[in-house]
Amino acid sequence: MTITETQYQALPELKDDALRVVALGGLGDIGRNMTVLEHRGKLLVVDCGVLFPEETQPGIDLILPDFTYIRDRLEDVEAIVLTHGHEDHIGAVPYLLRERQDIPVVGSQLTLAFVEGKLKEHRITAKTQIVKEGMVEKYGEFTIEFIAVNHSIPDALAVAVTTSAGTVVITGDFKMDQLPLDGRVTDLNALARLGDSGVDLFLVDSTNAEVPGFVTSERDIIPTLDQVIGNASGRVIVASFASHVHRVQQVIDVATAHNRKVAFVGRSMVRNMALASDLGYLQIPDKALITPDEIADLPDDQAVLICTGSQGEPMAALARIANQDHTISVGPGDTVILASSLIPGNENAVYRIINDLTRLGAHVVHKGNALVHVSGHAAAGELLYCYNIVKPKNVMPIHGEWRHLRANADLAIRTGVPQANVMLVGDGMVVELRNGQAEIIGDVPCGYVYVDGASVGEVSESLLKDRRVLGEDGFLSIVAAVDFASRSVIAGPEIHARGFGKDDSIFAQVLPTIESTLNLALKDGVTDTHQLGQLVRRVTGKWVGEKHRRRPMIVPLIIEAPKQN
Repeated sequence: MTITETQYQALPELKDDALRVVALGGLGDIGRNMTVLEHRGKLLVVDCGVLFPEETQPGIDLILPDFTYIRDRLEDVEAIVLTHGHEDHIGAVPYLLRERQDIPVVGSQLTLAFVEGKLKEHRITAKTQIVKEGMVEKYGEFTIEFIAVNHSIPDALAVAVTTSAGTVVITGDFKMDQLPLDGRVTDLNALARLGDSGVDLFLVDSTNAEVPGFVTSERDIIPTLDQVIGNASGRVIVASFASHVHRVQQVIDVATAHNRKVAFVGRSMVRNMALASDLGYLQIPDKALITPDEIADLPDDQAVLICTGSQGEPMAALARIANQDHTISVGPGDTVILASSLIPGNENAVYRIINDLTRLGAHVVHKGNALVHVSGHAAAGELLYCYNIVKPKNVMPIHGEWRHLRANADLAIRTGVPQANVMLVGDGMVVELRNGQAEIIGDVPCGYVYVDGASVGEVSESLLKDRRVLGEDGFLSIVAAVDFASRSVIAGPEIHARGFGKDDSIFAQVLPTIESTLNLALKDGVTDTHQLGQLVRRVTGKWVGEKHRRRPMIVPLIIEAPKQN
């Protein structure tokens, strides 16, 4: 079991009897899942998802995997294979197809329906292939068997990739619910059969590896939903992921049982549920569905709204409702159900919305106070079960933060996988499989790629740092005019503050020091306005830090007086 850091040294030539596995996302974070397999000069991409920004990344819309490793080799990509339709597995597909539009995109029916909706927004026409469990397809050097797995979204698949270098099984996100709502269980027979044939490398979902036992069945939350919705005296608003078809189906069934109409709120929710309904994954009784515009005509105790925003996303419907910036309002007697778990990093945003809704008088029900959500990821007991039936030679935990990856690695070791055969790696680290043995051979550049509006990859960490400084400590601009001929300050300096929290008059104390510093530098022959500006920045920063314990962004502007003819 190894964690190493290398310096992006050139990787050795890949032998024909070897297979390389490189995760370009999903290791160390919850999201941005993307794994690249390489064999005999050809590449296979498994999943291509996004990561949602945290509060420490102001202005960022999405975070993409880093395509640098494959950017110069896009012609070698045989296919993009998608395990299921969640954003953290499909959200970056349009951005990769921007760079080569004819890469085949392979996935289940519902997964590709969600992807094609995204591609339309990006005006991309892709080459897609629908697959389902039990199918075996060949893409260049890669033969792939698709295996049914149970998750919190219909049509999820695991993949078994066979090459001349061995067999790799990638679970995708999965759990082992024995009573799923759609009756589609994880195909343990297929996993056992593969195990009997020999699995050389097992890439396993780690998200719930720290949770003991088995995940609660989806069906077990129905009594809670029935009780909460049945006892609600006013409107009921249910916030869920826009792709959680099973949860939406449960809410529709319970709402209908209590003679309530249902409305979808939020663009992605409306789009995805329309697709799921058209394809037969979502069953909506006749006359049960209304539009958001029709809600006002219904008594409050006859309406259930299903919306986006369960993770506190600032522009999603729930946040706008909580901020009273939406046509839909909540108040005393209304009930809000957050039917999802907290993704790490979103806690503050979610609790802020809970507080805002509570302040407005709503009764807020969430996973912390009621069984209104169960996870879609296998817990430790399920993972142990899988290790015992697959009997892999080597294991590589995927999909999770470091604590999840390590917990998953420990589970593999407990089932008898040698510690040396458990690859505990981070994004960009290269695992090579050869002669049945996996080892870490190096790493490749693999950073965050930020989407900021129409900008992709143009926002750097230093720019984010500047944004954080502006948000936390404010901004100071210092203006002075100098005459290089007389070597003196002829106007200013003046300081203007924004977001600093103090009146501009407090800077009268430091202005003489700034002027003195400029005059001394000018007397010493400094005639470069940038150099003078840096001196001003240092003097002002030192004073602000000592006197006010703040570190604002300081932007000096030194103006050179025009030369006399």
